[in-house]
Order: sequence, then C-alpha cells, then structure tokens
Amino acid sequence: MDARIDPAAACGIALGDAHVIRNAGGDAQDALRSILISQHLLGTREIILVKHIGCGMLTFSNEDARAALRGNGGKVEDGFEFRPFSELRDALRRDVEFLEGHEGLARDVPVSGWVYDVGTGKVDRVV
Repeated sequence: MDARIDPAAACGIALGDAHVIRNAGGDAQDALRSILISQHLLGTREIILVKHIGCGMLTFSNEDARAALRGNGGKVEDGFEFRPFSELRDALRRDVEFLEGHEGLARDVPVSGWVYDVGTGKVDRVV
C-alpha cells in the first residue's frame, strides 16, 4: 500500500507480467479473495508476498487504530481486527504459512516471502 514503493521496479517485473495486489501491511488474509481469483480465473502460477521495512502496521495496536478511527468520527466494532504486527519477518512467515496451508490455493504454485528496504531499494528473500 505504501506509495513510496513501485512493485514493478522493486522486483524487476515488466508491465503485464504480474497481478500486483496491495493492502496495508501486505496482509495475505486481507488479499486472499484477490489471490484466489488471480490464481484460479487468471492463471497466476506463483505468489510472491512482499512486506517492507518501516511499515506503518508495526507502529500501532488494534486499540490505537480503533481510537484513531473513532476520534475522526468513524464507527468500528470493538472487536474489529486491523491486523497490525510487531515483527516484520515473523508476520511475513505467518502469511506465507497461511497461504501454503489454504485449501483454496493450488498446491503446485510456489509461495515466497520477501522484505523490501524502502531506503536502499534492496529486496531480500525471507521465506
């Protein structure tokens, strides 16, 4: 979701070569519907999950997000899950495990997890 990141440039992807699904925190569960459509209806043969250093999802709790939303006049249920995380690489590993274990995804499609450094432009494979 971070506007500082150009996925094509960061990963060397040419226009039209990939379906890029973006959301806050690079959250796999949040992106699942789009991933399933991409894979089963559009023929995607690989899933690359990318999170980035300095992600805003590292900076707040669910309670903080609910309070901010309400403070700005928004409404949200007490149990609404914004899915923040406290450790980037652990969150990436959990998301890759979630995708690898999901019954809806094809078993023969590789899933990998990467961390992008916004400052240097370097991308490192974690999972």
